[in-house]
Amino acid sequence: MKILDRYILISFVKTFFSVFAILFFIFVLQGVWVFIGELAGKDLDFITIIKFLFFYSPKMIPMVLPLSVLLASIMTFGDFSENYEFAAMKSSGISLQRAMRSLIVFILILSGVSFWFVNNVAPKSEFKFVNMRRDIIHTKPAMAIAAGQFNDLGAMNIKVDEKYGEKDEKLRNVTIHVINQQSSLNKTVIKAKTGKIETNENSPILKLHLFDGNYYEDVTSRRSSDTKPFIKSEFEHYIMSIDVSEFDKSDDEMQEISNTATMMNISQLNYTIDSLNVNFKNEIKTQVDADNSNNRLFLSNAEKDNDIVYKTISLDSLLSIKKRSQKISLYANASAVAENIRFNITNNKSALLEKTKHINRHWIAFYEKFVIAFSCLLMFFIGAPLGAIIRKGGLGLPMVFAVLIFISYHFINTFGKKLAQENGITPFFGAWLSTMVLLPMAITLTYKATKDRGINSIDNLLYPVTNYLKTKFKKKQQNNT
Repeated sequence: MKILDRYILISFVKTFFSVFAILFFIFVLQGVWVFIGELAGKDLDFITIIKFLFFYSPKMIPMVLPLSVLLASIMTFGDFSENYEFAAMKSSGISLQRAMRSLIVFILILSGVSFWFVNNVAPKSEFKFVNMRRDIIHTKPAMAIAAGQFNDLGAMNIKVDEKYGEKDEKLRNVTIHVINQQSSLNKTVIKAKTGKIETNENSPILKLHLFDGNYYEDVTSRRSSDTKPFIKSEFEHYIMSIDVSEFDKSDDEMQEISNTATMMNISQLNYTIDSLNVNFKNEIKTQVDADNSNNRLFLSNAEKDNDIVYKTISLDSLLSIKKRSQKISLYANASAVAENIRFNITNNKSALLEKTKHINRHWIAFYEKFVIAFSCLLMFFIGAPLGAIIRKGGLGLPMVFAVLIFISYHFINTFGKKLAQENGITPFFGAWLSTMVLLPMAITLTYKATKDRGINSIDNLLYPVTNYLKTKFKKKQQNNT
């Protein structure tokens, strides 16, 4: 490797890894903020939180890597241009295309590594991360009860003064307020000196054992003479079963957890997609056969009784029936048949649409592995010539351009995937939409850079816009005067 290639490569690699480390840390902190509701107030130990973040962090690579390549490219080539190093290279007969050669090889290797990572490491990490979330949500329902405060668990509020024991399963001074489902009033209070939490790893049901306590309940009496009737009882051991599965999750979270497509590699996705397509075709055939048999208005030849002479009746003759009771019965039967057909079609359509969305999610996960690898190349061929154009290094103007470009890329990518999931466009087009939109920009900038044309100041590129704004403001000032 020549000295110039080594110098350019080292400059880019230093910038790239520095930017990558900073952005990775920021995105992981953003992940902590997203999942703070699942982590806070559940007495999770430090090791569990570290494992949670460790399994979550590979999920950030597809976002951090392209942005790091883009920002590092703009910063490196902008710094070269700002310090007139490109001018020195050009005077020595070295074009920008020649200067980019070593970095192109590096980006190709980085793209291959990123593809291997998202195809092998990321699915396994996603699997462990999802199972850990399930473990926190489902298999640790005892964490739904925090000491020293009232814990809202649906139809009851529970307060304990202290949790102790090896796994914080023992309770001291338990107070429970039970809300009546019909009147929404707090009419039942249970107090116990001690308690114990019993959980099952495979069940979200929390069993609360209460010892040495009292049960109080206000009773609504029909007699006005009983002003404040109530029931009081004592117990040595009282067991309550509480379902806490719905208190630490939402429908969107559970849908995200149930999306197993992100936990598969290319070969697994291929096999799963083939199986889903076969099942989908069989489902369509089954529903068509069922509709034909359930919604058929006429008997087939095989179902007709040869001993019976069937009479053909026209629609006009049916409508000319004079008896009101027969007409009502006829209309009611026809309406019931039509409603049954409509109901079956609506249900079948909804079921097939959900299956289509499920297949689309797998296709998107399949294409996304290639999109992430290609995005590194795309961002490099946007950032490198753009850095030479703006002639600015550091974290100022390059950061502005990088953020604007990446936000556009990420927004289009998210929009395309959502649209493809809803079957608005094909999964291939939805996954590659952001690349297709930004590819002309990369080709244009790269073409100008390789031909040593268009490497002008950013002021020249923005001159038409600034000139138009200045002219417009001058006209407004003249009109005001």
